[in-house]
Amino acid sequence: MTTPSPGTTIEADPDVPTVRIVREFDAPRELVYRAHVEPELVKQWLGPHSIGMDIDVWDIRTGGEYRYTATRDGEEIAHFYGSVHRVNPNEKIVQTFGFEEMPDAVSLDTLVFHELPGGRTRLEALSVVYDFESRAGMLASGMEVGVNEGYDALDALLARLTGAEQ
Repeated sequence: MTTPSPGTTIEADPDVPTVRIVREFDAPRELVYRAHVEPELVKQWLGPHSIGMDIDVWDIRTGGEYRYTATRDGEEIAHFYGSVHRVNPNEKIVQTFGFEEMPDAVSLDTLVFHELPGGRTRLEALSVVYDFESRAGMLASGMEVGVNEGYDALDALLARLTGAEQ
């Protein structure tokens, strides 16, 4: 499965219960990485436009953890959490991703930040889940909307941070 969106590819492997997401950004790798690890930046882009985020814990370092609540119109609608297994600053984050409302769909996620010519970055994310049923639940939960809208918001945030926004 490939989801068309400006610059975002989402692929579900037919043979292995994985989801691969690729997106390029017009910003340096260090800045794209910062937008993933600094909670005040993460809150500005992660997830669909219609959902807010209350961060309880955001400790993105080897051995760290995170927990946040998605909100809509002031109401809690979902709870996310994970353990951070490995961080190579500006290069890679390996973490688990859990969704309390779908406890069997925990994934192991690897995010790799590739430096491209011209101060650009390609982010590749690979999520591995236990079985195809868990992956189907992940995909059915609105993940595609959250990824696409979130990355659009990240584009805008990066443009503001680099001064490229007109």
